[in-house]
Amino acid sequence: MPITKSALKASRQSAVRRKRRLPFKTHMKTMMRKLADLIKEGKKGEAVLLMPQVYKSIDTAAKKHLIHRNNADRKKSLVARMVK
Repeated sequence: MPITKSALKASRQSAVRRKRRLPFKTHMKTMMRKLADLIKEGKKGEAVLLMPQVYKSIDTAAKKHLIHRNNADRKKSLVARMVK
């Protein structure tokens, strides 16, 4: 438990920021899961159409510092390999 006033405030700010950013990370994971499911079902055409949306969700998560830029690039590379 934080002891000083500044630590208490930082804790509150951290909780608010986490709550605000969490939907972006959840959306990114959901989109990647949808793409993986489409590929498993053999619907490559639909997966190709979904790729730009997946890329956008990954880039948004990186922009909001939920994941590191290199992690985002790695995820986008993985998506491209899955579709290929």
